[in-house]
Amino acid sequence: MKKALSISLVVAVWVALFGWNPFSSYRDVSGIISDGYTTFETGAYRQPNGVYVVRALTRMPNVKAEMVKWWFADYMQTSEHYQRWHPRDHVWMDWDNKTSGRIIGASHLVHEYIGDDLSKLRIEFVDPRNYLDSAEPGPDRFLICAKAGFLEEPLNVSTMCHIVRNTDWGAEMRSVFWLGHVEARREDGRGNTLVDWFGNTTLARHVSIDEQFAVDLMTHALEEMGYLADFLPQLHGHENSPSEHRARSTRENGEN
Repeated sequence: MKKALSISLVVAVWVALFGWNPFSSYRDVSGIISDGYTTFETGAYRQPNGVYVVRALTRMPNVKAEMVKWWFADYMQTSEHYQRWHPRDHVWMDWDNKTSGRIIGASHLVHEYIGDDLSKLRIEFVDPRNYLDSAEPGPDRFLICAKAGFLEEPLNVSTMCHIVRNTDWGAEMRSVFWLGHVEARREDGRGNTLVDWFGNTTLARHVSIDEQFAVDLMTHALEEMGYLADFLPQLHGHENSPSEHRARSTRENGEN
């Protein structure tokens, strides 16, 4: 009897500290690629495995999904472009492994404020099917997903997706972040490290991620996508007009 009680006590303490499944990589993706609306479109909550889910729904009048794809895959190239996306929070950007017209496999290197703190991040874009079921793109939908981590340390700490769908009046973007998916960035592709092991426990997630940061991230996402919605239709129309195409072709031929 004493042995059974001791085992039960150990299990109870373990669950209290680390969670029932402390290494769970589960992502709550319920409803994020649905055509309708869910009961939770904007806000933040903590999953049982300690991961914080942050969601933000941005309405983008006169924007289309293809414009958002163009912004990420083609247009955004300089810190000036990046700062226009959020004039207060965005500071600096660069790309790693970026080719024109493609986003999967590229890494966005950024300095940006989330709340009062300056974050230096590396955001590596991946195939959306890594995180979402039924994630096939279409003419009326654009999906972009990434794992994000520290720029100056080889460590990812979250995963994220933006899902843009066309509407009769423009587009809507669902931004979803899962804070607490820890992964050491390793070029050799070898197995989990001690950092991965401990960083993905429920205890570590509770200690390292608080509600204020989750709310600050939600606010940042709403603001930056709101800024983007304000200027993207006019910018896309100008940059893709026949006259601008001719002018760009003339400049490129002159440089050659």
